[in-house]
Amino acid sequence: MRSFWKGSIGFGLVSIPVKAYRATEEHGLGLHQVHAADGGRIRLRRFCELDDAEVPAAEVGRAADTGGGDVVLITDDDLATLPVPTLRTIAVHTFAPPSQIDSLYLSRNYYLEPDANGVRPYVLFAEALRRSGKVAVVKVAFRQRESMGVLRVRDGVLVLATMVWPAEVRTPDFPFLDEDVDVRLPELKAATELIDCLAGDFDPGEYRDAYREALDELIEAKAAGSEVIRPEVPMQPNGSGDLLTALEASLNALEPKGSGAVRRAKAAARRAAEAADRARKAARATRSRH
Repeated sequence: MRSFWKGSIGFGLVSIPVKAYRATEEHGLGLHQVHAADGGRIRLRRFCELDDAEVPAAEVGRAADTGGGDVVLITDDDLATLPVPTLRTIAVHTFAPPSQIDSLYLSRNYYLEPDANGVRPYVLFAEALRRSGKVAVVKVAFRQRESMGVLRVRDGVLVLATMVWPAEVRTPDFPFLDEDVDVRLPELKAATELIDCLAGDFDPGEYRDAYREALDELIEAKAAGSEVIRPEVPMQPNGSGDLLTALEASLNALEPKGSGAVRRAKAAARRAAEAADRARKAARATRSRH
């Protein structure tokens, strides 16, 4: 694993230097968008609606809408001037029972590793936190954005779970909440008994991503059945013929130096262009057969 943040845990007058690592990783389906006609990748580009042109990454900035169509540009220097006291510190504010932390507030999890000179205070803090049966409510800033969070102990390692702010939790507004739904006692008793029958300990190892496994099998079956598309190698802007001309022109510029290597290079360039042309024709023929 590679750490992405380095700072310290501020616990009273104690400062515990730590590094943060992402504790989880999502395994995507491995699918991407293509042009269905030829299998070419679909690319997203930065496009300016005013200039009607693609914009280089170096010219992309950030702005805030002020209303009426006006925007205010915000630079990295502007953000650097904002007061973020938790930029390099996980500041402990209080210790609370885990039951008071609604899981709806939890966002992402991170492992915290102590620096070499912070192992002892790290282990001391982790053990004290474990014995307390509480979690530490903290504030921290990753990439200039401050968040709430909770610290807990898992297998001897401090785990930081960032949280959304209360204003970021949406209020459910569903019609059925205003209805007077009649729940009959026998039905409630039967549902409760069913829950008791299915009750058990949670073991993550008993669960698997059946959808991902089925998708992998589908991909393998299609590949085995030759249901594949081989996208052509993208041509140069002016085509392989112009590329060969440009290469030969470059080699001709070296001709006065009189070298057999120049002639061999010319022949190699011509063979490469011819091979690319054959590959394109073969790819077109393969698609036509399928």
